[in-house]
Amino acid sequence: MKIKYIVYILLILGISALVAFRIIKNSEQGNAEPMKSDTAITVSGMVVKPQKFEDYLSLSGSLEANEQIDLHCEISGVVESINFEEGQKVKKGQVLFSVNDIELRAQLSQTQTAQKLAAENERRAKLLLDKQAISQQEYEITNADFQSSQAQAQLMAAQLSKTNVTAPFSGTIGLRAISKGTYVTPLTTIAKLVNTDRLKITFAIPEKYASQISIGNSLTFTISGSEEEHKAKIYAIEPEIELATRTLRMRAIAENSDGKLYPGMFSSIKLPLEIVPDALLVPSEALIPIQNGKMIFISDGGNAKEMVVSTGARTADSVRVLSGLKAGDTILTYGVMALKNGTPVKVKLQGEGQKDSAK
Repeated sequence: MKIKYIVYILLILGISALVAFRIIKNSEQGNAEPMKSDTAITVSGMVVKPQKFEDYLSLSGSLEANEQIDLHCEISGVVESINFEEGQKVKKGQVLFSVNDIELRAQLSQTQTAQKLAAENERRAKLLLDKQAISQQEYEITNADFQSSQAQAQLMAAQLSKTNVTAPFSGTIGLRAISKGTYVTPLTTIAKLVNTDRLKITFAIPEKYASQISIGNSLTFTISGSEEEHKAKIYAIEPEIELATRTLRMRAIAENSDGKLYPGMFSSIKLPLEIVPDALLVPSEALIPIQNGKMIFISDGGNAKEMVVSTGARTADSVRVLSGLKAGDTILTYGVMALKNGTPVKVKLQGEGQKDSAK
């Protein structure tokens, strides 16, 4: 019996010791939690300073020749001479090719002879009318014949002048589609004539920016395969918004005296909207999306503080803050995902190696 009581006593003592151990352990853990909450988290930060910011639109457009036409001959005939080389620069008024004009010259000579005869008849009829030898009606018939023959001669002279096709403007002529002896009609395309000394850029902007753009505004653009920036100036704006796209079309002109640009090239356009001398910019990774917008953490008395902000335009790595921050605020930029409002923080300022210890 004594052994039985001894076993019971030992079991009771063992259970009591285990319970006491758990109570002490839980008490120690409870005391450790407040100490843990007081430990500051090291994060990276920066002081917000006003700086110059150029707000701009990134757009795409296409280059077009300042002047460009398909050359045609206004009359039909056989090509007699070609006076240009493919790819050659030509000047305004230069004769590019000629069509055989033998038949037209003969017709012009015939009409000029008829005109001379009609002019003589009109002169004689005028003398007879003055002597009242013929009626006014007879004179008017003779005079009408003279006027008709004169107009016919002028028409044939105009037709004859069209046998020589000249350049309507200076530019570069393209690949020709004819040879000497080719029979051409007004529908036959001879070649392209393009003026590339200056190039047009056509593009469209969203309607909400329409009030910020005006004729004379400058822009820069690059083309595929090159990082070189070219300048252009807006010279024409459509008078209405395109309903289907809600955009406003406009054109700029760019100098191309070195001939590096070609019509049809795709261009990436950078169109300045405004220059803000004292904008507040923050790194994009510092912004945290929330339900009603974005927020950012700042260091306030050694603790993290949530600030709801409104943002504007952005660059490759920064975002402009329109409201919610002020110059001199220390924003937290790295390690912010583990933070909550009021979390103690130790801030390492970027580029300075300084620390703002928790207080």
